[in-house]
Amino acid sequence: MSIDVEDWFQVENLKAVVERNTWDSRDLRVERNTDRMLTQMAHHGVKSTCFILGWCAEKKPALIKRIAAAGHEIASHGYGHELVYNLKPHEFKADIERSKKFLEDLTGQQVKGYRAPSFSITDWSIDVLQSLGFEYDSSAFPTVAHDRYGKLTGMSPGVPVVEIRKGFYEVCVSCVNVAGKGVPWGGGGYFRLFPYTLFRAGIKKILRSGQPYVFYIHPWEIDPGQPRVSGLKRSHAFRHYVNLSRGEKRFNNLLRDFNWTTMSDLLSRWKPAPKP
Repeated sequence: MSIDVEDWFQVENLKAVVERNTWDSRDLRVERNTDRMLTQMAHHGVKSTCFILGWCAEKKPALIKRIAAAGHEIASHGYGHELVYNLKPHEFKADIERSKKFLEDLTGQQVKGYRAPSFSITDWSIDVLQSLGFEYDSSAFPTVAHDRYGKLTGMSPGVPVVEIRKGFYEVCVSCVNVAGKGVPWGGGGYFRLFPYTLFRAGIKKILRSGQPYVFYIHPWEIDPGQPRVSGLKRSHAFRHYVNLSRGEKRFNNLLRDFNWTTMSDLLSRWKPAPKP
């Protein structure tokens, strides 16, 4: 179970109409939404990995301390929610270094994991992550079915954990095999778009194949009361707002219907034999 802790106005689908310099004046809803998710996870005895945006951590440090105190793994989602492939290596390094240091100083936990905003990972960024002491990334889909997803060399359907550098691992977000093709099945808009019974069946299919299942969700996805912004492309509005009213119930159903663990625990069980 993984949660990308960011607020509604930081999403890539809204970037065309929500300028970065307006973030401080927006309605911050990440704390109340994340707290609801923490309550639900506690009810079901679930521990998750929270990939936390550094900007949110600086604004809501008490929330991050509560996440850590509840036994969830603290991981990094970067600082400013910039797409990795739009950054230069030194810019990327500064972004994640700021986030990692703040989270570690705040919680006392070593930050081992990273997830790129909008899964915009690149091969060169892996080297930067490893140089800063990260041990794994979870940004890659074994298939590419979205215009924003990045690409990593060496990914393939059916291989959930890959040692892409010596001692550094990629924990892939889950896909389901449909007619010989991998369809993203890890969460986000896919989780809200498909009927829950269908989505659950896809998870069961992945588990029956002997693979672990990696799910992700954002706190804003359980918040149908979030502000609506105008001027969006129709496709972006659909991706962001589709079935928000069903998000919280579906999240609770997932917690009830399956067993969950943290990314680090999953990695410890599925880590391939080290490269020579």
